Amino acid sequence: MIPRPQMPKPGWNASERLQVMLQPAYMLCRNDVVWALEFIRKKIAEQDPALQSLSQPRLLKNFESFAEVSMMLIHRGSGFDQEADRIKSCLKEAAHGLI
Repeated sequence: MIPRPQMPKPGWNASERLQVMLQPAYMLCRNDVVWALEFIRKKIAEQDPALQSLSQPRLLKNFESFAEVSMMLIHRGSGFDQEADRIKSCLKEAAHGLI
């Protein structure tokens, strides 16, 4: 199992942090998920150039995955351990093109 790194770690950028969080052995916590959703929301609000190269169907998939993670967070609160793989998969889809 990968030990939970201390965040933020000197020299780590947001993309590196998200990549570590999405590793299969990393134990997600509620704060990680909130941070990831905020990272994605910020990139969209800033109109990150990386997103401009994505097709409309791909952007819709990103949004669908973002919304799904958001709803899981709302409905399950902090008790989503059994769905950690699904959450990571959705976060990866939601961040497609950003990492």
